[in-house]
Amino acid sequence: MRASARPWSSYVYAIGRAGSGLDRTAPRLTGLRAGQLRTVTAGRLTALVSSVPADAFSAEGMKAQLENLPELAEIARTHHTVVEGAHSGTTVLPMRLATVYLDDARVGSMLRERGAEFAALLSRLEDHAELGVKVYADPRAAAAAPPPAPDGPASATSPAGPGRAYLQRRRAQHRTQRDTYRAAGAVAEDVRQRASALARDRVAHRPQQGELAPGAGENIANEAYLVPTDRIREFHRALTGVADGAPGVRVEVTGPWAPYSFATAPAGSRSA
Repeated sequence: MRASARPWSSYVYAIGRAGSGLDRTAPRLTGLRAGQLRTVTAGRLTALVSSVPADAFSAEGMKAQLENLPELAEIARTHHTVVEGAHSGTTVLPMRLATVYLDDARVGSMLRERGAEFAALLSRLEDHAELGVKVYADPRAAAAAPPPAPDGPASATSPAGPGRAYLQRRRAQHRTQRDTYRAAGAVAEDVRQRASALARDRVAHRPQQGELAPGAGENIANEAYLVPTDRIREFHRALTGVADGAPGVRVEVTGPWAPYSFATAPAGSRSA
């Protein structure tokens, strides 16, 4: 009789140092599909793991889930919650979404094979956190802002006719849009200089669009910074008010988070 397919696979959320407290953290967290978390230790490293259905998290199963937005959102939310829960107690290396191995033995092999690389990354990330910075340009908000006070007395002009008034409004709209994006670009550069002075590293992500950018305006800059934990407050203060005086330009700072943008996921996670 032919053996049935293996029903469970091992989903890896994060990696930390052995003895760093992940064994105590695991029972307090809940994994995907309400699975219980556990740890797999090999050498000086420990992985935070839960069991997931092998069929749903195979290559084909994950393709189907990633094409289903509600399921994808649930996977991302649970993955993020587990990683942040682990990060709150120790330095961890977040794994990429849907890092799945055949079983715990393969997870242990991965830890042994890439132990030196992961240990170096953990040393680099220790006492650091990720902060996200996004810059938005919103010409509509700029157009709705009160106009600046005139420098001198207004000149007396005859009222414009309907056609001329329409052209003036259109020119004003184009000018507002152009000026808003120019101002947003200048703010983004100012943000980059201020933030980089306080961060160890920076990663520029693709600006978010559609459902990933639900806020008003267009996201024109989306960056992550690796910041020492003792400089996080200074980082926030440095960016406070950076967009003041630039109508229609908004800066959003998020975090601190586990350093997703500065972690390298293991290659070949679906080893046979």
